[in-house]
Amino acid sequence: MIHLSVMLEEALHHLAIKQDGVYVDGTFGRGGHSQRILEALGENGRLIAFDRDTTAMECERAQQLSQDSRFQLVHMPFSEMERFVTNAGLSGKIDGILLDLGVSSPQLDDQSRGFSFMNDGALDMRMDCSQGLSAAEWLAQVDEKTLTHVLFDFGEERFARRIANAIVTTRTTQPIEATRQLAKLIEDTIPFREKHKHPATRTFQAIRIAINNELGELTSALAQSAKLLNSQGRLAVISFHSLEDRIVKRFMRDESGVKRNVGKLPIKEVDIEKGVLNVLSKAIKPSDSEISQNPRSRSAVLRVAERV
Repeated sequence: MIHLSVMLEEALHHLAIKQDGVYVDGTFGRGGHSQRILEALGENGRLIAFDRDTTAMECERAQQLSQDSRFQLVHMPFSEMERFVTNAGLSGKIDGILLDLGVSSPQLDDQSRGFSFMNDGALDMRMDCSQGLSAAEWLAQVDEKTLTHVLFDFGEERFARRIANAIVTTRTTQPIEATRQLAKLIEDTIPFREKHKHPATRTFQAIRIAINNELGELTSALAQSAKLLNSQGRLAVISFHSLEDRIVKRFMRDESGVKRNVGKLPIKEVDIEKGVLNVLSKAIKPSDSEISQNPRSRSAVLRVAERV
């Protein structure tokens, strides 16, 4: 399946690319956003892209773009971008940061990665297959209470307790190692289906978020972005579910206001900590034409803020 970068035009428009600017693509994926950023840059511009998925580093577009001296692709999660950018002497000099969150279409469509239950494959789900526990390994050892919390908190699964109990009970007699095996177990456990949603959707999302620490990675990256941007540098984040969007929205809101240190009374001007971002727009959704062309974009939300 051809990979279509979500909200490509909107992201590029709101980044307001400067020809000689320095930009960060925190989630290279298959390079759609990176390619367009490079096309907008002049000969003195620069783009640093990060991705923790080794397959992203090896894809055809990565090989092509790496021939461009203005481009650098780094095998690293975006939660470590501050360290890399600082070592490069660019902290506080970045003109724009783009984070396109979630799982890419190539990851979903590759059954060996275990992100989707549409085709049978090994239950892996790791963004970086070179480290950490796979989903199968994690499910083999997680305790029932923790699993219940993960399914409820990260998947917003109303039948979290039932599913967790079924998984823990099943693994005592047989390991849970395949995507369809887990999906079938969930189908047999919950009492009814949601309209237009597979019964395993929420559980697969929750497990993926947990083993990849996706929300922790996002929280860390957002905090770093505020330090790395220069004056009028922009942060653009595309999220795909309410948990991510809630974190992004709260971060941008908190960093755009006045944070008072209530530990000191009376409050003086010197004690007031002011936010460093200016929110540029309300949540931006994909167009109807994009959703018809790429149904996976339907849940996307783009939020943009600018460093003051």
